[in-house]
Amino acid sequence: MLSLMTYIDLNLQTLKTKLTMSTTFNRNGVFKTVCSLFIILLLMPIGHALMALMEHFLSPTALHYSAFAMGLLGLLMVIIGVYAKGDTRQTVWGITGAMLFWTGWVEFLFVYYAQRYCVHCDLQGSGVIQTMTEYTDGMITHQDYLINGRPLADYTRPELKAIRGSRPEYLIMPATFGLWITVMVLYTFCTRTGCDLINWIQRHCLKSNTRDSIELRPMAHHPSIIVFMEWIMMMWGVYLVLMFCYDPVFLGQRHPVTLAFALICLVGSALMLKKQLHITSWGRNIRFALATVIVFWSFVEIAARNGFFSEVWVDPMNHKTEVGLIAAAFLIAVTATVFFSKYITTKTAADEE
Repeated sequence: MLSLMTYIDLNLQTLKTKLTMSTTFNRNGVFKTVCSLFIILLLMPIGHALMALMEHFLSPTALHYSAFAMGLLGLLMVIIGVYAKGDTRQTVWGITGAMLFWTGWVEFLFVYYAQRYCVHCDLQGSGVIQTMTEYTDGMITHQDYLINGRPLADYTRPELKAIRGSRPEYLIMPATFGLWITVMVLYTFCTRTGCDLINWIQRHCLKSNTRDSIELRPMAHHPSIIVFMEWIMMMWGVYLVLMFCYDPVFLGQRHPVTLAFALICLVGSALMLKKQLHITSWGRNIRFALATVIVFWSFVEIAARNGFFSEVWVDPMNHKTEVGLIAAAFLIAVTATVFFSKYITTKTAADEE
């Protein structure tokens, strides 16, 4: 009888522990996943809108200086994050700095050189692009950029969106493919990372005898640097794939392979979301949310490219209400996350006691 009571008591304690863990998962995992995804997902259109607004309101000279200052600020924020206390704080510093760095020192630098050397955009259908650049003592003094005989400056953003595919700066980005591979080789053959893709390559694509002879060491764990590199490498890699898919010489935006890639990204982001629901650490959940959103955003880019919906963040001046609502939602999400995370953490700790 005593043994039976002991057995029942042990099972009840085990059941209570499982229920407590399940409750903690529901409180922490789901709440943090929803908040992280919502914040990162809103960052994408905000970043696009910020870039468009800077191009609209700033003169070319002021734009280039502002972009350089933005990239420098982003780099400093990432470095400050290395010395910040706590995994979550380092992650927030890193992800904010990464967005500013990417916009200022990557995207706007491509914009600068594409404009300086009059890189042609790709037209949808048929048309003629004419460019002429005048130099004096090695300096550009005058430029003409005509699309179908009409100056580029005379086109509105919606008109340009209708007649051209990718912007000129994106068309020169595939030239960096070798540099991207260089960094990926370093990660694949020299380091142990938390990246599921690189881990899969190391497990399955390296021969066992070769893998045993290669010494893979973990990098120093600085969440600020981790999320910074995650943003750069994933955005860089996705842009390269998209530009390859959009190029009509290779595939084209409506090619079955391009559409299949969009579907893979949609399904992949759903599977990543399922895994993310079990992450109860704020910092790691935010970092995982970044990867999930970037994969999902690839589907969004291809869907918008094929006309399934309009990208209001690309033309914020004609969609002020929509962009304003996105910005307001972002601020509300950040505020609610900070407030309710403290409440849930405190309540969970009290329940566990």
